[in-house]
Amino acid sequence: MKGVSPTFHAPKKLDPCLGQYIYVYDLPSRFNDDLLKGCNTLIKWENMCPYLSNLGLGPKIIEESNETVISKKNWYATHQFSLEVIFHNIMKDYKCLTNDSSLASAIYVPYYAGLDVGRYLWGGFNISIRDESPNQLVKWLAQQSQWKRMYGKDHFMVGGRVGYDFRRGSDKDEDWGTKLMFLPEASNITILLIESCADKEFPLYENEFAIPYPTYFHPSNDDEIFEWQRKMRNRKREYLFSFVGAPRPNLTSSIRNELIDHCQSSKSCKLVGNHFGDPVHVLDVFQKSVFCLQPPGDSFTRRSTFDSILAGCIPVFFHPHSAYKQYMWHFPKNNSSYSVFIPETDVKRKRVMINETLFNVQESEVLEMRDEVIRLIPKIVYRYPSSRLETLDDAFDVAVKGVLQRIEEMKR
Repeated sequence: MKGVSPTFHAPKKLDPCLGQYIYVYDLPSRFNDDLLKGCNTLIKWENMCPYLSNLGLGPKIIEESNETVISKKNWYATHQFSLEVIFHNIMKDYKCLTNDSSLASAIYVPYYAGLDVGRYLWGGFNISIRDESPNQLVKWLAQQSQWKRMYGKDHFMVGGRVGYDFRRGSDKDEDWGTKLMFLPEASNITILLIESCADKEFPLYENEFAIPYPTYFHPSNDDEIFEWQRKMRNRKREYLFSFVGAPRPNLTSSIRNELIDHCQSSKSCKLVGNHFGDPVHVLDVFQKSVFCLQPPGDSFTRRSTFDSILAGCIPVFFHPHSAYKQYMWHFPKNNSSYSVFIPETDVKRKRVMINETLFNVQESEVLEMRDEVIRLIPKIVYRYPSSRLETLDDAFDVAVKGVLQRIEEMKR
């Protein structure tokens, strides 16, 4: 018709958070906040209160020497078991949080399982005391309307200790840990841990995923990461390899004594024994090393692996469970692109000289591996809570994407 102008509809804007919304439970305080209030009772051997300051990052590191091993901002004496607190505090500023659980693709359960169990791992506590909180938690979850939607298959939580601490195989008081991850409800929840269970006794569980131990660096923007990567590329490395760690005299399977011998007999190796309380010294040694030896300790993995990657040092592994069968979301599928593997049995049976093996790696391979290690740095650090990265994904982002993808696949 003449004189009538056509109506134009502006195209609808796509919701950038579609498929990424996360709903966070407001749990009863006994499962998180009360544990922080009782921080001096969390580990028998040390007071965790200083380490849980600064949103779980711990005390700021002030470098006393003039060597500038670390950068001026955002370095903290972060405890290796504080991940669940750090993760929760980063989640509070996640870009796609929702108060409407019907919109949520995933539901986060902010239970500090590792801090909880840490109180009872030593001191002869019976299983009913150890299992009380896990039992109360799953009982509380089962009563929530959000749970009934998929019976927990869209739920996830973080455990800041190794999986073995949550998978007690029997009801004997002398057995280790809690039964959290063997509770029927928990088998539906995606559980993120600093180390998943995987050995002869425990197979790999399909709801269990390893994510990096927290390091000392918590950047608040992309530039801080780029600047750190540049610094690690330009670092002069005077040692061929180093080992930071103590022997394990009570573990007959441990190869640490052999590694210490290898290091002491080589002019190209730097050995650091008891390093507790001095992250700057450890990072300095890693930054001056081409390769860093990463044998199993009390368990297959070590926080030291992530500290060495942060320092641009190529990790040397001796057991496939130390990295290759874990951290699937955070590490490259091609193991040899960022690390060297020397089988434990070769070390035990004296079939290998570590000094010789590492000396024979071609210079071009070393440069390629170091480049890959330095590229990994953003994916293995947890940013400062309340900050945002623009073009990079940190360890938190990678973990959240992994969870969302897993839940989406289950829904399909």
